[in-house]
Amino acid sequence: MRGTRTGVSFARAIGMATVLAIILAFTVVPTGMAAEKEDAQGIVDNANATVGKFMRNKEYTWLHANLPRAKALLIYPQVLKAGFFLGGSGGTGVLLVRDEKTGAWSQPGFYTLGAVSFGLQIGGEAAEVVVMVMSQKAVDSLATSKVKLGGDTSFALGPVGAGAKGDVTADFISFAESKGLYAGLNLEGSYVAVRESLNKAYYGKDVTPNQIFVEKKVNNPGSAKLRETLHEATAKK
Repeated sequence: MRGTRTGVSFARAIGMATVLAIILAFTVVPTGMAAEKEDAQGIVDNANATVGKFMRNKEYTWLHANLPRAKALLIYPQVLKAGFFLGGSGGTGVLLVRDEKTGAWSQPGFYTLGAVSFGLQIGGEAAEVVVMVMSQKAVDSLATSKVKLGGDTSFALGPVGAGAKGDVTADFISFAESKGLYAGLNLEGSYVAVRESLNKAYYGKDVTPNQIFVEKKVNNPGSAKLRETLHEATAKK
């Protein structure tokens, strides 16, 4: 019994260390403000392409119909899944918050995603992920430095398939696909963390999530296409 407990504790320790390593790996950025800003703009542009793919794919009709109910949207253009016995996944993306009065989408804030899972996994894979943020509680949690999906907030995988229906009630609802196919990537237990260095590079100064989403103190014209894509996706519903 003692050996079993020791093994479980060891596994948990490895798991937490792996999550931390994943988050740190996707927090490291190129040196120099210009390089970081270029990296940040690339993430925004790729996020725009990711949203377009999901909106054109008829397998995500539930997402199309319910996106107007979302208070915010996390978009990860590339989440990499490691191919080891102890597997993990991670990536960097953006969060945009929707103004309930005007329907306009905010400037983007940058966030890393780090997850770990145990079990036999063969090969590595990359997925594109969108996470609908459905409650104010969930939006507020993302203003902190780090939040665990499915921790103090509820998490669910979104319905997939043409004509998919269902009353999904969760704070976070995610969709993931790889090479145009549903990826089934379960992000429950993942950590979402503010990537302060990219926020600073993109806006030219230190900025907090509250200043981006609530006080609206910053603006970067490079986000216009992404914000317009989201506006079109929600305004016509």
